[in-house]
Amino acid sequence: MTQIAEKQEIPQTFTDFMRKLFKGVLDPIGTFLNQIGLTPNTMTLIGLAGNAVGAVFLARGNMVAGGLIILVMAPIDALDGTMARLRGEPSTFGAFIDSVTDRYAELITFLALLYHFHQSGNLLAILLTYLAAAGSVLVSYVRARAEALEYDAKVGILTRLERYFVLLPSLIFNIPVIGVGIIALLANITALQRILYVRKQAHLEMKK
Repeated sequence: MTQIAEKQEIPQTFTDFMRKLFKGVLDPIGTFLNQIGLTPNTMTLIGLAGNAVGAVFLARGNMVAGGLIILVMAPIDALDGTMARLRGEPSTFGAFIDSVTDRYAELITFLALLYHFHQSGNLLAILLTYLAAAGSVLVSYVRARAEALEYDAKVGILTRLERYFVLLPSLIFNIPVIGVGIIALLANITALQRILYVRKQAHLEMKK
């Protein structure tokens, strides 16, 4: 199966592009954080805690403050990986923890929005938020399941970084329903894109 994936040109995601683009900024910051004794896993947990604080503001209906707090926490998602690489100790377990906390951070955010929309009685927004959360989890799950079977699934129009670029402006400009609506649609399309991409690889393998 791995050989099939290797023969195909694996597309570069927007996240990969942004990491390369900002490598010159992230590396010095990561070096400084390593020098003062912080660890990559500590940064991961700080990011999760910060998202939880932002979610409290969202649940209370303060979208601007919650969005700004989550915006400040967003770069930490890239810094923990950068720090691990600079320390020469990127680990499978560290990557696992990073991925799990990313899912928790997203779901905490959606839970806060669900609570807020429930309090305001906005049934459409509740439905869209549920679909956005489900789509976001499926995007991650489909890739994880594909990679467990030795297929590649790094494709799609709305991976995690893109979801941040959609959701955060909608929070900061206090139009969260638009943000979750876009994610509800595009995240589920992304999950479908990944399923079809894996299906294509499986068919190529069968023809081999």
